[in-house]
Amino acid sequence: MRNLMLTALSAGLLAMAAPATAQDCESITLGAAISLTGKYSTNGYHTQNGYEFAIQKIKDNGGVTVGDKCYNFEVIYYDDESKGDRGATLAERLINQDKVQYMLGPYSSGLTKAIAPVTEKYQIPMIEAEGASRSLFNKGYKYLFAVLSTSEQYLASAVTLAAEMAEKEGKKPSDIKVAIAVENDPFSLDIRAGVNEDAEKYGMQVVIDEKLPRDLADMSAILTKVKLLKPDVLIVSGHSKGAATAVRQIGEQKIDVPMIALTHCEAADVTGNFGDSANDILCSTQWAETLSYEDPIFGSAANYETEFKAAYTDYAEKAVPYQVAQASAAVYVFKDAFERAGTLDKDALRDAISETDLMTFYGGIKFSEAGNNIAKPMVLRQIQDGSYNVVAPSAIASHELNWPREPK
Repeated sequence: MRNLMLTALSAGLLAMAAPATAQDCESITLGAAISLTGKYSTNGYHTQNGYEFAIQKIKDNGGVTVGDKCYNFEVIYYDDESKGDRGATLAERLINQDKVQYMLGPYSSGLTKAIAPVTEKYQIPMIEAEGASRSLFNKGYKYLFAVLSTSEQYLASAVTLAAEMAEKEGKKPSDIKVAIAVENDPFSLDIRAGVNEDAEKYGMQVVIDEKLPRDLADMSAILTKVKLLKPDVLIVSGHSKGAATAVRQIGEQKIDVPMIALTHCEAADVTGNFGDSANDILCSTQWAETLSYEDPIFGSAANYETEFKAAYTDYAEKAVPYQVAQASAAVYVFKDAFERAGTLDKDALRDAISETDLMTFYGGIKFSEAGNNIAKPMVLRQIQDGSYNVVAPSAIASHELNWPREPK
């Protein structure tokens, strides 16, 4: 098969350098179809790195203890090419040909939505880290679990921040005008719904509500409308490629909007790629290295970032994307659940996963009956002089919000 990628071998090579105790462990094989090529390949790369970093850390800390036996994780990866139908086919292959009994999720809500019916059909527990659409959690799935917060929460807090800023200036929140531009995919459409709901709550007027072009390569026509209608808040969601296009063209067209909020800033490395054009932009994130979360394997959030950058040096000069951290958290949940289940039986494991109540470097993880994580809030960071600083929620903010955004 084209673009087939098996990295189970890499787990064996890593074991050669691991402590003697790790060499004595048997293997638990996980399966994953992720986007190594196609429009989601940037985040597929981040996801795979997060998985592999966690696998090595767990191995270095004695592996996974199930009953009286020790195990290490290894993963069979296939490239879904950022295509849902291919992802579903590969999930079938992992289960039926490779005999995988436990799955890690793909990148994106769309790909997760394609694979989930397959894992549900075969009753294969899947812990996923990159599919946030709330539409994944109203299907009654019993074998799907997500460590991340659902997508309608990503940028809704930007609307609340704008309302607060309006009141500080002696205006009414209803005076705020909002522009929305999102990809036509489940994740971004949920973000649009959350923003619209919050804007309606404050009586704000949504003056632009547009879909980004399919290839996410050009939003200049939308930005021309932004110049004409002069909104106070511009919301953009289009994964990494959409974030890169937005920041580049906002800079090129000199868009002057008091608040601009995006998804996937870190994953697109908008500071490294576009410099000052990214300053004062708000970025939704599932995780930040400044937060006070910690656990016995990875240590604090700050320690996770330090050790990950040491292991993956191409991240040394940029922020570690939250996609990396939550991928590692998904592997950690598997370790915790296997140890509590005390067996490799997939149905007993499913039950143990459903009962997870775990604090990690990434935050709290506890699943609702629907399978989504209900123990962790979203965070908003603002790019201030090239640094990503937490500005919301206010209870955990490290910096004040810059408002309005300075024209670039």
